[in-house]
Amino acid sequence: QVQLVESGGGLVQAGGSLRLSCAASGTIFSISTMAWYRQAPGKQRELVATMTRSGATNYADSVKGRFTISRDNAKHTVYLQMNSLKPEDTAEYYCNIVSGYTVTWGRGTQVTVSS
Repeated sequence: QVQLVESGGGLVQAGGSLRLSCAASGTIFSISTMAWYRQAPGKQRELVATMTRSGATNYADSVKGRFTISRDNAKHTVYLQMNSLKPEDTAEYYCNIVSGYTVTWGRGTQVTVSS
């Protein structure tokens, strides 16, 4: 069984930066896709960014040019560097991995951006 632990969330002023981390532990087979999602109050969970094992990335239009996803395969860790943060980026951020036929979600880390 795989567990994910996110960290790095917090309160930041608009224009600031945060770096989220998500480390996987447990019985880990080859991890294919690692991703970040977010969910704001009263809204559906949405995809923020994904990264395949080979390094291909995909971003939501709302974060392109501001957020960067990266991963360390040896450490089973995925990161999300968030720059030029906006109040509308305020949400609970969740990491997600696909390992074999299993999809695992983290418990989330809160990001709050003040104006």
